[in-house]
Amino acid sequence: MEIINYTREMIPDVMDFERRLREEEPFYNWDIDEAYRKRVEASFDDPRFSNAVSLLARENGRVIGRIDGSILASRFDGSVNGYLDWICVVKSSRHAGTAQALLAELRRRMKQAGASQLIALMAANDEAQRFYRAVENASIHDEGIWINL
Repeated sequence: MEIINYTREMIPDVMDFERRLREEEPFYNWDIDEAYRKRVEASFDDPRFSNAVSLLARENGRVIGRIDGSILASRFDGSVNGYLDWICVVKSSRHAGTAQALLAELRRRMKQAGASQLIALMAANDEAQRFYRAVENASIHDEGIWINL
């Protein structure tokens, strides 16, 4: 297994990953369609995504996992933090260290970019809860809220 940058050239492979993810667990709430592809393609040219950090786990030439985050800077206290937006491994490839490897590389890159901590909203499903509660050098704080704009 290797961890690589998610680049524009990897979009077809990520689309395949997202389709396989939904085949194995059909509870994801958005479609992997042409509109999705166009939004993702556009993100590679959009300066608003300059602080995005997106990595892929690949095994035998196929994407089996991904992690997406951002560098967040705040004038509240002059801090720079990382934000973990998404981490997922296809179900058939779980429990082999892939998510841990993705998280370790994201943490390394966030630290390299000057972030002092990585903040994440925890998914509510049991498998995600077990993963987050097992993360080393981490503690659970506060509750998250999603506010529609």
